[in-house]
Amino acid sequence: MSKLQPVRGTSDLLPVDMAGHRFVVDNARNASAQYGFQEMATPIFEFTEVFSKPLGTSSDVVTKETYSFEDRGGERITLRPENTAGVVRAMISGGLTQSLPLKFFYAGPMFRYERPQKGRMRQFHQIGIEYLGPTDALADAEIIACGARVLADIGVLDKCVLHLNSLGDTESRLAYRAALVDYLGGHEAALSDDSKQRLAVNPLRILDSKDAGDRAIIADAPRLQDHLNDQSKAHFATLTAALDAASIAWKFDPLLVRGLDYYCHTAFEFITDALGAQGTVLGGGRYDGLSEMLGGPAIAGVGWAGGIERLAMLAAGGMVAVPQLAVVAADNDSDQHAFKLAEQLRDAGFSVDLPTAGNMGKKMKKLDKAGINIAVIMGGDEVERGVVQLRNLSDGSQDEVARDALVSALSSIISHAGNNVDQ
Repeated sequence: MSKLQPVRGTSDLLPVDMAGHRFVVDNARNASAQYGFQEMATPIFEFTEVFSKPLGTSSDVVTKETYSFEDRGGERITLRPENTAGVVRAMISGGLTQSLPLKFFYAGPMFRYERPQKGRMRQFHQIGIEYLGPTDALADAEIIACGARVLADIGVLDKCVLHLNSLGDTESRLAYRAALVDYLGGHEAALSDDSKQRLAVNPLRILDSKDAGDRAIIADAPRLQDHLNDQSKAHFATLTAALDAASIAWKFDPLLVRGLDYYCHTAFEFITDALGAQGTVLGGGRYDGLSEMLGGPAIAGVGWAGGIERLAMLAAGGMVAVPQLAVVAADNDSDQHAFKLAEQLRDAGFSVDLPTAGNMGKKMKKLDKAGINIAVIMGGDEVERGVVQLRNLSDGSQDEVARDALVSALSSIISHAGNNVDQ
C-alpha cells in the first residue's frame, strides 16, 4: 500500500497554516465591516449552469478547470471555481433584488482543476466582497479602497502595486473588440494555439496571454483606451480622481482585461513581485451584466476576490493560539481536583491546558514545548490546605497562593505580562 497522502492540489491546514489563514480572514472581515460589508456564505457547490451561463461553455474555466459531476438525482453540479456568480445567484433566488444596495463579504474554499504550484492549489481559499446595485464610479473606488485597507491591515500593501484599467461600457468594448479582431486576424498564423481558439470566442483574453510570440504581436495591437466613449472616459476619470483624493497609488495597465462580456468599466489587480510568477493577490472589477445572464433583473455589481494562501504567504502573520496557563496535578490522587480547577478557571475566562499523561517531569516538558509560561500545580497536600503552587516557567519563580485568591493572582500576572502571553 502506498503512503497515504492528501489529493494532489490539496493540503491540510495544520495549526500554523490555519493561524495564517485566520490572520488574513479576520483582518479582511474587520476591514470590510468598516465599509458596511456584511458576511454571508453560499454553498460550496451549485447547479452547473450558475457558472456555465456567465463563464461560457467554451471558457477555459468551464472546459478545463471545473469539478463538475452528475449527482444521484441526475442534476449537473459544480464545485464553485469562484464566488461572484454564487453571490449574485443568492441575491436573485433569495428575493433580495428589492433590498439594494447590498454589500457582502465572504471567505471560503474554491475549486479548480489546474496544475498546482506555489500559492495556487486545486482547493484554494478566497476572501471577497461584492457590492450589488450601484452603477457609479465612487462605488468602484470604495471597493478598491476596501481592498487596499485589507492589504494594509495584514501588512502587505507596501509590497503590492495597484494596476488599473477601464474596459469601457458595452458600446466601447464592442468597438474595441472589432478593431482587435481585425488586427489579430492579420496575425492569426503566428498566434499560439490557445489564442487561435480565443480569437473567435473571447479575443480580449488574448491580451492576457503569457506566450512570448503572442506578447510580441500584442505589443502593437490597438489599445482599448483609444476606443472609449465619453461616458466611459468620465467613469474612469471619476474613479481615478477619487483614488488620488484618498492617496491610493495606482498604475495604469492597458493590458489588464476581463474577457467575459458582463465585465465593464473598472478592472484592477493588486500585484506583488514577492511570490514569483503568481503575482496577483487581490483583484476584481465591475460586472454589470452578470445578474441578467443568470436570469435576474439588470442589477449592477462590482467586487473583488483575494487568494488567502497567497496573502498568508505574503503576510507571514498569525500566531498559533497558546493557552495562558496550565493546571498540573502533582500526583494521581489530585487528578480529579485538577480537572475541576481547570474548568473553574475556564469559567473565569482563562484559556487552560490540562496535561493528563506522564509524571511531573514529562508534564512540565510538554508545557515548555507548547510555550506555556504559567503552571498552577496541586498535589494532595495543596488540596487539603486549599492552596496551589503558582510557578512562572519563564524565570522559575514559584509562590504558594490560596485557592480563593488564585483568579486575582493569575489576572495580575497575565496583565503584567502583556503581549508576551497569548490571551
